[in-house]
Amino acid sequence: MTSYLFRNVEIWDGDRDDRYPGEVLVSGNRIAKVALGRNQIAAEQAAEVIDGGGMTIMPGLVEGHCHLSFVGPRRNQDLGEIPPEEHLLRTCRNATFILDHGFTSCYSAASAKLRIDVVVRQEIEDGYLAGPRYRAAGPEITVTGGLGDERKQHMHAESFGMIADGVDEIRKAVRLCCREGVDNVKLNISGDEFVGHARAEVVSMTQEEVDAAVAVAHDWGKRVACHSRAAESVKRAVRAGVDCIYHCDFADEEALDMLEAVKDRVIIGPAFGLVHNSVFEGDVVGLSKAVVERMGLPRKLEHTVATYHEMRKRGMKVVVGGDYGFTVTPMGQNARDIGHFVKFFGYSPAEALRCATAVGGELMGHKGELGLVKEGALADLLLVDGNPLEDQSVLVGPSLLAMVMKDGVLHRDPRRYVAPERRLAAE
Repeated sequence: MTSYLFRNVEIWDGDRDDRYPGEVLVSGNRIAKVALGRNQIAAEQAAEVIDGGGMTIMPGLVEGHCHLSFVGPRRNQDLGEIPPEEHLLRTCRNATFILDHGFTSCYSAASAKLRIDVVVRQEIEDGYLAGPRYRAAGPEITVTGGLGDERKQHMHAESFGMIADGVDEIRKAVRLCCREGVDNVKLNISGDEFVGHARAEVVSMTQEEVDAAVAVAHDWGKRVACHSRAAESVKRAVRAGVDCIYHCDFADEEALDMLEAVKDRVIIGPAFGLVHNSVFEGDVVGLSKAVVERMGLPRKLEHTVATYHEMRKRGMKVVVGGDYGFTVTPMGQNARDIGHFVKFFGYSPAEALRCATAVGGELMGHKGELGLVKEGALADLLLVDGNPLEDQSVLVGPSLLAMVMKDGVLHRDPRRYVAPERRLAAE
């Protein structure tokens, strides 16, 4: 087993509100020891000693709403039009790209085609592809007219949805995903502002359909996530026993009370990046202010902000992940969510970072051993040239990530790191 001793580092452990000077010993794929202070761990305990130069060592980031197979579409149907061979290759590139950006774990919120996630996950696990720990999903299971159904009466069009109507078809769709090897099942219970025929406050999937999907998925040992923007769609998800509920923008008081009652079991994700970028940066991709207003996106943003302020006060478990992968939300911006949580939702920097690490580790199925720097935890670590508790932007983009370690293996070796200012001076 390879072992590393990191000295001269500031540790943010995923639990405390502040950093502290210390040392971290990694042995194999686990953290063997964490010490407070300097020269506390004997160098002989490690095969290699790495001087961190006073940088911040912290847990690897967890993307809680990941779409690796969303490869820059402008429209939903763009994903259906990409041939599967090209689609797989571009998804593989996204997997390595997001690991480069410090995300050592990703929880898939849906694959654009049935087996892409499963194949990519297996390539990563088998060691052929550099990528994050990955929980693979199938396509978003939707209903006729729901989010992910881009067909018209006179024309067939593929999108990212698997369309199933009624309890029997829903059960079959879930079983199909399970047969093909997914880890997560995704349901679209409500619509979205990006769908003209099923806006965000439309509840498109019946309670019976949601109940049936969750029951089958849980029978197969799979976790269930859902797209729920409308208040009633949130309530249907809670009643059915969904494990991870995304968005919740228009949750009313009853929905919030129901979520609070299950906060020890249910994890929530706002996927705020898509709303944020569409409202504030949409002009970059041709979303004019007039179009954004007509779609009702500023109103959605206001509701989302108010909802997550309330969720923070109620102590609900929330993960980062902002629907990155569309043209308006390019992959690589994912860590911007951490700063959004501070600026828009009222989180402290440490609270926001926990959403991106320890809470995400629980969503990945590794509560207490992923997203933390502590003895016995999995060795997914970053070495950051900066203090993310003071400036969350140091985690956006890879330029200040001196090290990316996943499962005890150096994906980016800190001994080869050159600080940006030194790079500029050399040029």
